[in-house]
Amino acid sequence: MTRSREWRLIARPQGEPTPRDFELADVTLDEPGPGQILVANEWLSVDPYMRGRMNAGRSYMPPFELGRAMSGGAVGTVTASRAASIPVGASVIHFAGWREYAVLDAVDAQPVDTRRSPAQAYLGVLGATGLTAYVGLTDIAGVRAGDTVFVSAAAGAVGSVAGQIARNLGAARVIGSAGGADKCARLLDDFGFDAAIDYRGGDLAAQLAAAAPEGIDVYFDNVGGEHLQAALTVLNDFGRVALCGAVSVYNDTDPAPGPSNLHLATRKRITLRGFLLGDHTARAGEWVRTAAGWLTDGTLRAEETVVEGIDHAVDAFLDMMRGGNTGKMLVRLPRA
Repeated sequence: MTRSREWRLIARPQGEPTPRDFELADVTLDEPGPGQILVANEWLSVDPYMRGRMNAGRSYMPPFELGRAMSGGAVGTVTASRAASIPVGASVIHFAGWREYAVLDAVDAQPVDTRRSPAQAYLGVLGATGLTAYVGLTDIAGVRAGDTVFVSAAAGAVGSVAGQIARNLGAARVIGSAGGADKCARLLDDFGFDAAIDYRGGDLAAQLAAAAPEGIDVYFDNVGGEHLQAALTVLNDFGRVALCGAVSVYNDTDPAPGPSNLHLATRKRITLRGFLLGDHTARAGEWVRTAAGWLTDGTLRAEETVVEGIDHAVDAFLDMMRGGNTGKMLVRLPRA
């Protein structure tokens, strides 16, 4: 029998979530059955999409069940196994995060090589984070050599990778938005952006137009709202928009109004295309090979913000939703 702690959602948030919406529960896990493994989690991922799963109702992923352990990406070490395919000691990535230990069917875990890359990289730059940015800029927006690319939430997990990918795909100019002078400086100094916009400075459209006097060709949208409106104003004819997320409205209790200048999409013949990573998982192998090369030659940098301990997993999530992270937000659990 294994003792574990797990985070549960105990109330549907109304607006911005608070610690009162969650509970850290002590549980006792059964030993693995045939075809199952026991994993000691070492890294947990907290991500913006999880906010949508805290609401009731249908979405592209099922909502979290009240009073049950939440789920999300995690990497850990197998400490007991009754599955020939995954031995004790293997490192695996799986979706039973938000807890210290998990009993899983072996088919729901994927071994990862932590000799080649750090374990947490499979939750970030080599995992869903990096693949989302790659798919958005290749399959969805189709970045071409010479393009001017704008990325919102550019200091975040997906955005910081997206800007670097755009450069590696041949973009002539890469512009990012972030909150505050420090993050804007990091876009320029650490992630290789050509220009950085502080969205807290107001008049996004004017700032974007100044940063892109010849307009933008591609917008990678993580934010929605005012960012999308500004991008529509500055996008060139036949511009392309990859609609990845809309974090600016995730805590809204009433539907946010759409951009008041959406008519520009017609006049400029702009393509706006939403996408879900689940439709593109076949590209994962290609992305890992591509990213490994870029990480080796230094044209791709992975940044992480790490919070220590299961006790602070909710704190990490709430801080991430407020923009408190640079790069990927992760929770590190102590090794047993």
